[in-house]
Amino acid sequence: MGGRIFALDIGTRSVTGILIEKQDNNFAVIDYYMKEHEERSMRDGQIHNVIAVSEVIRDVKEKLEAEHGQLHQVSVAAAGRALKTCQAEATLKLDQHPITDSGTIKHLELSAVQAAQLKLAAMDNNNEYTNYYCVGYSVLEYKLDDAQIGSLIDQSGDQATAEIIATFLPKVVVESLLAALGRANLEMEALTLEPIAAIHVLIPESMRRLNVALVDIGAGTSDIAITDKGTVVAYGMVPVAGDEITEEISDQYLLDFPMAEQTKKSIIRSGQDTVQDILGFETTITYETLVEDIKKSVEKVADSISTEILKLNSKSPKAVMLVGGGSLTPNITTALANRLQLPENRVAKRGIDAIQNLVKTEKLPPGPDFVTPVGIAIAAKQNPVHYISVAVNEQTIRMFEMKQLTIGDCLVQAGLDIKKLYGKPGIASIVTVDGKEITLPGGYGQPPVIILNDFEATVDDVIQNGDKIIISKGNDGKEPHITIEELMGEGTSLFINFNNRSHKLETTFSVNGQLKPKSYLIQDNDEIIIRQLHTIEDFLVSESTEKLQYTQPFSIFVNNRKVTIDKGESHIYLNNKKVNRTHPLKQNDHLTIITAQHPMVQDVLPQLDKEFWNTINVTFNGKSVLIKQQQVSVLRNQLELGPDTELYFNDELQIKDRKQETFIFQDVFRYIDVDMTNASGHFQLYNNNQPTTFYESIQHGDKLQIVWGKKKS
Repeated sequence: MGGRIFALDIGTRSVTGILIEKQDNNFAVIDYYMKEHEERSMRDGQIHNVIAVSEVIRDVKEKLEAEHGQLHQVSVAAAGRALKTCQAEATLKLDQHPITDSGTIKHLELSAVQAAQLKLAAMDNNNEYTNYYCVGYSVLEYKLDDAQIGSLIDQSGDQATAEIIATFLPKVVVESLLAALGRANLEMEALTLEPIAAIHVLIPESMRRLNVALVDIGAGTSDIAITDKGTVVAYGMVPVAGDEITEEISDQYLLDFPMAEQTKKSIIRSGQDTVQDILGFETTITYETLVEDIKKSVEKVADSISTEILKLNSKSPKAVMLVGGGSLTPNITTALANRLQLPENRVAKRGIDAIQNLVKTEKLPPGPDFVTPVGIAIAAKQNPVHYISVAVNEQTIRMFEMKQLTIGDCLVQAGLDIKKLYGKPGIASIVTVDGKEITLPGGYGQPPVIILNDFEATVDDVIQNGDKIIISKGNDGKEPHITIEELMGEGTSLFINFNNRSHKLETTFSVNGQLKPKSYLIQDNDEIIIRQLHTIEDFLVSESTEKLQYTQPFSIFVNNRKVTIDKGESHIYLNNKKVNRTHPLKQNDHLTIITAQHPMVQDVLPQLDKEFWNTINVTFNGKSVLIKQQQVSVLRNQLELGPDTELYFNDELQIKDRKQETFIFQDVFRYIDVDMTNASGHFQLYNNNQPTTFYESIQHGDKLQIVWGKKKS
């Protein structure tokens, strides 16, 4: 064939064959031929009757061979409508361990792709995931604890979720293509996807960084492909297209389907057409009339296409390109622009005249119908698609190279459960802190280790035919290894002055009833009590040997009346102000405590304006003598108490006043011993130098004397 390329576009309604010749860096159309199927042997892009389709292929081949010689190899495309799209999601437990690398997110996305592949397989009779090749996927959203989030990097929560939409090509589509070609004595030279073929010739690689939707509106279906960031990111299909418009014309003007199809083409081409309906009446239909009469059907097609675009792209693209015969439908560009809220000049139909490196010749077919056949020929030559074989953990995987394949694609196709390749999280510890249960998560499981041809790799690394991939499970996470200080912080420190010494009050930690330092490593099921020393009572309990035995008023009952004794109560002074034991402490406070003492009888009497003794002080022969007389009787349980008798909390006392006698001279002899050594003869008593007797009364301050042997002159 030399520089000739033979390509086939095997569509739902027809098979188009095209011969293209490469001329330096350009391509020229040599010839083309199209033949419609005689029966419905194609459905949704998949060959349902291999024999019938092979016969049409043979006819197209022989027609071109008659003019241009034998054809043995052909480039073909799998129809975009044969692609299967499926939404799925995958979830990764975080246990408050944030994701710190994009590799973990990529594994999560691939797990979702795998879930979509298994979901498709579950709908298949064979339930075999390898029946589908993933040709692309895009992330719809990330979620953290079921709430949508822009990025999962460094986000903390219980679980992360990635929801994707993935596109798959059933293996049977490729196999049926090979079978039909084989029956027509043709060998598959190269294979591509119809949307990729159209994009390849209409959107240069330098422009694929733009978010553009390409829609191939055929007869029965409209195929959609989305480009973004330099690649094709999504594919889709809706089962409405040109036939929807033809059926509306058939209903409006009472025409059979073939006549309606011919009328549609004539009006679009010539501006009007005269038709005869099934009742024999002739009608002339203008382009303006047609536009109005098919308005609802056009809007239905536009609505279906725009809904699928938004589903695949999550937003309106920057522009929309239309190819295929259905793109000639009147007002379809305006209807799509309105639905997608785009300016009208951002939605346009593109014919083969838009293919930049295609030489314009007299053999150039008109309109947008031939964009895909030309694209198949050029794309298959410039970017042929092959089967490649790689080994994943010594298992040979054959893959359909519809795009640049990565290690991630191999893992999905190999059926490895990516989730199980992650190391398990370390076993969590459950502890109780001040009565509240807390879970300490174990270390995060490590991602799987991937080796590509003896070198460490990631899921995004590109693979080649014959590559060897070894993937092994990541290390399990470790059990939590955390100290009290790491969990609770350092706690607070407080300095106060007590008894002229500085004291430091620190937060204490009790573990299972025992005080532990902050460096203690927490164990599973530990019960931790935190004690922060903030009050005077905290200080006294933990830091001081001071015992406040009586911190409440010391009360007794006297003659059935409650009496409080100050001496029996401890008194607390903070910065010279009396406070109670629950008073909070502040940095550098001065604390003073006057401790309680056991009260005695003599301590309660002054509070009752009573004295146990009535006393006077006199001198006798120049020496001071204290003379006393009991003024009250104090009884407890009928027993009389002395002034030094200890009292008890809530004692019940009876106090009675005693009758008072006048102090007389002889009372002094109860308190002194008279020196009789020099006593002789008579004696004389004196009070303040005046003679007196034993029975004379005396007063406080009197000077008493006894003189022996003579009378004092």
